[in-house]
Amino acid sequence: MADVLTQKGQFVEIDFTAKIKQSGEIFDTTIKEEAKKANLPSERVRPIVVCIGEGMLLKGFDKALEGKEIGKEYSVEVPSKEAFGERLASMIKIIPLKIFQQKGIMPYAGLSLNMDGVVVRISAVSGGRVIADFNHPLSGKDLVYMFKIRKIVMDDKEKLSSLVETFLREDPSKAIKSLDGKKAVIKSANKLPKNFIDDISGRILKLTGISAMIESA
Repeated sequence: MADVLTQKGQFVEIDFTAKIKQSGEIFDTTIKEEAKKANLPSERVRPIVVCIGEGMLLKGFDKALEGKEIGKEYSVEVPSKEAFGERLASMIKIIPLKIFQQKGIMPYAGLSLNMDGVVVRISAVSGGRVIADFNHPLSGKDLVYMFKIRKIVMDDKEKLSSLVETFLREDPSKAIKSLDGKKAVIKSANKLPKNFIDDISGRILKLTGISAMIESA
């Protein structure tokens, strides 16, 4: 299959290992052996299915998937601006200590916590004030992705599962209730706004030809 090159809009199954260029530290991988060597959780590590050019990966990595041979190993450098962005001083906030105390949190320098779905790192605590960094932990970092495209995905269920997992953040084995030809019923465990449901249904139809009824909790 060396003469088969990937194209934008195709679903592909990929393996990759991602490192911070400056330090060589592995921060993400789909390969169990690499995850174990890097002391990353490995229980659910597996190849992933994505649609090229649909924003399911970092911009710089996504672009690198186009025009590639199946089964060949590649490496691409992704600059910070096409990864998690530059570090911004505006994303460092001073928050009164009592705000954290009201939530039962005792912040300290070096603590990472989730605030409304955003990972926040505490830089310092002093005089009743907390300096909190809302920049992504990998902002300002150039990255290196080593990857291989294992196959072009043709199966509708695999395609639908990848979209459910990426855009709805749900386990496809539980969320997809039925797939009959080009019609599917998806049940979300979360309460979703109608405009979001319409958007995701539209994307599924555009990318797979599947008419999906998404039911919200």
